[in-house]
Amino acid sequence: QVQLVESGGGLVQAGGSLRLSCAASGLTFSTRALGWFRQAPGKEREFVAAIRWIGGSTYIPDSMKGRFTISRDNAKNTIDLQMNNLEPEDTAVYYCAASIRTALSPVFGPYYSDPKKYDYWGQGTQVTVSS
Repeated sequence: QVQLVESGGGLVQAGGSLRLSCAASGLTFSTRALGWFRQAPGKEREFVAAIRWIGGSTYIPDSMKGRFTISRDNAKNTIDLQMNNLEPEDTAVYYCAASIRTALSPVFGPYYSDPKKYDYWGQGTQVTVSS
């Protein structure tokens, strides 16, 4: 049984940093990618970053590059999202998700930016950035 548990959210001032962690259990070799998404009140779920479960390739959209970094901690079996220079617009619930679907393209990227491509979701962690 796959379980994803996010942690690390909280309240931070604009310009500050937070590191989110997603503790993953029950994942197998069929897992293709883990991703981070966020959803602000009244808005659609937005892709933040993804990492290939085996291999470690990462994909971050241009809008997030330079401030957000995704990584895997093999010792802790977590997927971490480092967020720097946070802005009030980053306020949202951040979700971790896992996909067991294989993209047709050999390039790790946009396929895993679609939340519909993910099969398992965590409960989310709230990030609030004050101005």
